[in-house]
Amino acid sequence: MTSATPPTAADFFTRTAERAPRVLDRRDGPYGEIVLRQRGADPEAVFEIIANGCFLMDTSDGRSERLLIRAALDAAAVPRPSVLVGGLGAGFSLAEAAADPAVSRITVLEREEAVVRWHSGPLARFSAGALDDPRTQVVTADLLDHLRGTRDRWDVVCLDIDNGPEWTVTDANGGLYGFAGLTVLQRALAPTGVLAVWSAAPASDFEERLRARFQRVRRLDVEVKRGAPDVVYLASQVQ
Repeated sequence: MTSATPPTAADFFTRTAERAPRVLDRRDGPYGEIVLRQRGADPEAVFEIIANGCFLMDTSDGRSERLLIRAALDAAAVPRPSVLVGGLGAGFSLAEAAADPAVSRITVLEREEAVVRWHSGPLARFSAGALDDPRTQVVTADLLDHLRGTRDRWDVVCLDIDNGPEWTVTDANGGLYGFAGLTVLQRALAPTGVLAVWSAAPASDFEERLRARFQRVRRLDVEVKRGAPDVVYLASQVQ
């Protein structure tokens, strides 16, 4: 029996390079740098979005993003719900909303134009054609700025903008999860509407603020391969 040839230094660097992410696009936008990276080769490739050097999300597992939508729609319990998706990201949340034929309209607020463009290219499979759904409207704007200037109301408002209320992509996003931001979000909800917020980890201070503003608050944990579970917070004024 012959022994395997030990790896050389060249082999090590080749394998390391193969595992390293490949930058597909890098742009300087109004909120800083945003990057799309790819790990591995198709069809198993994983795509990553990096904002201002902070890992934001990838396409490896969209269970919690889909749960964000599904749980909120179930809690809203109206025949033809309207949905606001804050943050297009990898597209899992939008795809879940569009997959429900009962949803009457979907508004997507994504402040990074580059992210919207990526869904006409490498990320198209993950949003599953939902951007072309006639029920879908994509608005390229900051969430709070847009909501302050509109009288529209939604039955479901789902936020998947940061890594969570306590881990924001930019400092300015912190205001979204404070009492002032919750006031704006409450005004965007129909009377029986449901607010759903995604977080990469439990956010106890934010949960306390939700309980101070809403009659009913629930926390749903989604186990992940490593670290703390992803969390979806649901809040409404209906017991």
